[in-house]
Amino acid sequence: MKSIVIHAAKDLRIEGSEAETAGPGQVEIAIEAGGICGSDLHYYNHGGFGTVRVRQPMVLGHEVAGRIVALGAGVAGFAVGERVAVSPSRPCGACEYCQRGQQNQCLNMRFYGSAMPMPHIQGAFRQRLVAESWQCHKVADHVSPHIAAFAEPFAVTLHAVNRAGSLLGKRVLVTGCGPIGALCVVAARAHGAREIVVTDVMDGVLAKALAVGADRTINVASDPAALAAYGAGKGSFDVVFEASGNERAVRGALDVLRPRGVFVQLGLGGDISIPQNVVVAKEIEMRGTFRFHEEFGLAVDLINSRRVDVEPLLTGIYPIDDAVAAFEIAGDRSRSMKVQIAF
Repeated sequence: MKSIVIHAAKDLRIEGSEAETAGPGQVEIAIEAGGICGSDLHYYNHGGFGTVRVRQPMVLGHEVAGRIVALGAGVAGFAVGERVAVSPSRPCGACEYCQRGQQNQCLNMRFYGSAMPMPHIQGAFRQRLVAESWQCHKVADHVSPHIAAFAEPFAVTLHAVNRAGSLLGKRVLVTGCGPIGALCVVAARAHGAREIVVTDVMDGVLAKALAVGADRTINVASDPAALAAYGAGKGSFDVVFEASGNERAVRGALDVLRPRGVFVQLGLGGDISIPQNVVVAKEIEMRGTFRFHEEFGLAVDLINSRRVDVEPLLTGIYPIDDAVAAFEIAGDRSRSMKVQIAF
């Protein structure tokens, strides 16, 4: 069995290992598709992010889908040969946050491909994966594994929508148009947003936002005045999804958010300075959003039912043996949106 293993920054290797056997309540899955996430790129390019560092070899990946090849004892509702998307979220179910229904805040979370704990939590970029049956969600026959693998990042944005509250009839701004920003457009449109405007500094990614449902895009590098115009009358937008982690984007978004608007932060960056006078004077609600839990099943259902179309965001598929090339192009925003591995 081949796996994609990170050892240090720019030290990515394809390694062989023995496949595990499904135990009680588990299923063995032949992984067919895996999407490269921003966190995977941080491990590849920098050896980690923030204070989190790779301290031992770790299998990367958490956006995966595949086909069931074996069932453990006691598994019901699944059959060998069925295709599934696999949620990487494995909360303990017993800590105080799990008991409160806040599983994404689990104190003992085992999220695939995470160097936060020691030993690290091994990821899902491998040809065979043993998972708990409750992690698996059936994929419709008409959905390819590469589209099914979008369920994980799509769930991230569905959780962000939950944090924002109702979007019905709301005017929405999305700042930063990487895969998460673009999927915010999909999620906001599915939840009844009246108008969606997207900003970025690259025309190529903004074109993808239009392809998945944005009403207007603005290149804030070449046309900053176009966004500033939305600041008239104390602002135009009811909700902001900030997906860049960039201080300038945060400040620009606060300027165009209406009084008592909701600002949802998805993008990760370093420490930034926020204009508190704007937040106070306009009574803005600032909310963080982190991962997901129950939204994963909804993501799969929306994809299965054709109520959303994420295919325009898939810009490259590479075989597992070309994983290094895949990671290199995935990190080049001028050439890619979502890059996946074929296993």
